[in-house]
Amino acid sequence: MESIWSKSVKIPEKQVCPSDKKVDVAVIGAGMAGILTAYLLKERGVEVTVIEADRIAGGQTKNTTAKITSQHGMRYEELIRKYGHEKASLYAAANREAIDLYQEIIEKHEIACDFERLPSYLYSVEDGEKLKKEAEAAMSLGITARFCEKNSLHFALPFAVKGAVCFEDQAQFHPLKFIRQLAEELEVYEGTRVLSVKGHVILTNHGKVTAQRIVFATHYPIVNIPGCYFLRQHQERSYVVAYSGVEALDGMYYSADEKGLSYRSYQNILLAGGSAHRTGRNELGGCYESIRQEVKKYFPKAQETACWSAQDCITHDDLPFIGKYSFLRPYWYVATGFGKWGMTFSMIAASIITDEIMGKENPYAHLFSPQRWNFAPAIRKFMVDLGESSVGLLWLRNLLLTRKEADLKNGQGGVVRKGLKRYGCYKEEDGTIHRVSLRCPHMGCELEWNRDERSWDCPCHGSRFDYNGNLIDDPAKWRIGK
Repeated sequence: MESIWSKSVKIPEKQVCPSDKKVDVAVIGAGMAGILTAYLLKERGVEVTVIEADRIAGGQTKNTTAKITSQHGMRYEELIRKYGHEKASLYAAANREAIDLYQEIIEKHEIACDFERLPSYLYSVEDGEKLKKEAEAAMSLGITARFCEKNSLHFALPFAVKGAVCFEDQAQFHPLKFIRQLAEELEVYEGTRVLSVKGHVILTNHGKVTAQRIVFATHYPIVNIPGCYFLRQHQERSYVVAYSGVEALDGMYYSADEKGLSYRSYQNILLAGGSAHRTGRNELGGCYESIRQEVKKYFPKAQETACWSAQDCITHDDLPFIGKYSFLRPYWYVATGFGKWGMTFSMIAASIITDEIMGKENPYAHLFSPQRWNFAPAIRKFMVDLGESSVGLLWLRNLLLTRKEADLKNGQGGVVRKGLKRYGCYKEEDGTIHRVSLRCPHMGCELEWNRDERSWDCPCHGSRFDYNGNLIDDPAKWRIGK
């Protein structure tokens, strides 16, 4: 399933990394965060190399909805309540500056990436009062926002709402057009998978790279210890369906309701997104279909042109981890836990990490520091994640619930057993059978079938594999066996 970004832009291939390379800074991961970090470092005269296991923007960047916004759902009232007005103000300012920096880079290099400034609306069809409070919280932090009971939302989207919060002067763009041009002048090596990192040495499938400083921009950190990020966040999937035949919207729209959809336009294409769930918890499927049914209800003439999904790291305290990887590795840096706002936080992460490497104080570094400990805001989600991981490690939990291979219908996947042995099985429409181990090579959790994407997903830490066992998403570093 290809996004409209991947369908419309092909990024030229780069060569693999030569063995025994030495560099000042090595960035692992050529997604938006990695490329932006390398760009800002190079602008300051630093020798920097980017190492990518697959292709530039081949991970989550190609699957984003590409909104660059400080409007992050029902966020600011909660931030003020949890962290106080000062820290919430820093969060707002960091996001506002990130939008401006995108525009500055685009204008400086004349990047044709369909960048445009638009308002972003947080809407609800259920409760207008909560939006009034969110608008007041946002305005108290200096955000140009307002509550709207009746606004253009009623005309842009054909259904009634209880209200909306309008964030002015936000942005959207084509992420692959942007990253393609930015990466042209950078030293990027593709097809170079990192197998391990020890001290200043990165061991890859093509040899080793030695760097004075190392930046992990791999979406989910691929080194478990130190840092222990596998204990500090989980991953969620969300889905997007693209349609033609719909008039372009005048802004970006994000639902404050649990089952609501987000909308944005790209030229004459409508993107409708939603149906989020924890990675590894979609055995029944129906995520794409629920979006289709909602869009069909309000846009009966819309014609589907593409559908795809994305994955997001969610930290326990709802703030990204940006900065030093661990106090035990002061020359390692990490950017992860962006939630569902990867484009904006990629720029924030690049700015913070670049400043830290250059020895410059960044006003937002402390807020997003991976060494912070926000115990009270994080404890509930930590306990939920601990429970999920514990269940995922109990291999006998579904022994009596699994089926026999013969019980699978064509086009169906699931956990099957033969005696006491259990394994994953997918049966194609023609009856061809694909068997894989259920053990995730990351930390041994049991994989679950994702019916919508015909993949095996890990509910503990979010690694994903196709039905042949090939790796799709980290933090696992290699495929699963049979």
